Amino acid sequence: MNIATAKDLTKCYNALCAVDKINFEITKGECFGFLGPNGAGKTTVMSIIYCFMPPTSSEVKVFDTDVTKDPGNIKARLGVMPQENNLDPDLTGRSLKG
Repeated sequence: MNIATAKDLTKCYNALCAVDKINFEITKGECFGFLGPNGAGKTTVMSIIYCFMPPTSSEVKVFDTDVTKDPGNIKARLGVMPQENNLDPDLTGRSLKG
């Protein structure tokens, strides 16, 4: 079973094509990484895999589920640890109940 697959993955922002027709398969148990210089599209690809943004065109599947058709199912099964702290400073860890 493939954990993630992409066929001709493309993501464009108006005239800028950040990711241009890349293909990959990540199989269960495989260690896989994206390497490249700043601006190469690594973060964009990861954002598409964990359903943060849709691809412009392609077929991207995670756990055999299309990222554009059932993102909730995919997000429920993935763990994402961002590089930067993205916590809302206005929120606390205290419960407001009772």
